[in-house]
Amino acid sequence: MVGQLFTKKLSEVAYYKYHVFFCTNQRENNKACCQRFDAVAMRQYAKAKIKQRGLSGKGGVRINTAGCLDRCESGPILVIYPDSVWYTYVDTEDIDEIIQSHLIEGKRVERLLSDDQIKD
Repeated sequence: MVGQLFTKKLSEVAYYKYHVFFCTNQRENNKACCQRFDAVAMRQYAKAKIKQRGLSGKGGVRINTAGCLDRCESGPILVIYPDSVWYTYVDTEDIDEIIQSHLIEGKRVERLLSDDQIKD
């Protein structure tokens, strides 16, 4: 009940329903980082798909670039707020599944949850 009240209050003041942050960090010396997996291109792909589907803007979805999210070992990584769900991905099909399942249907994509994501 308290969770429902908090969620309702949050949704009343939130500008976006979902805010998606893609780590696009590039590390030197070939160290593990999300950009080694073409994170910038994947973020651009997600942003285009969200716009194509009419999901962007107020009350919808915002796709943003993030610097290092300090989860390089789990990369490539993205996080969706306000749900605090961390995903890893391999290709555009994974991004499509995250958009359809999580951002449209409101369901987690269990197979893409980051290894260190708490699974309820």
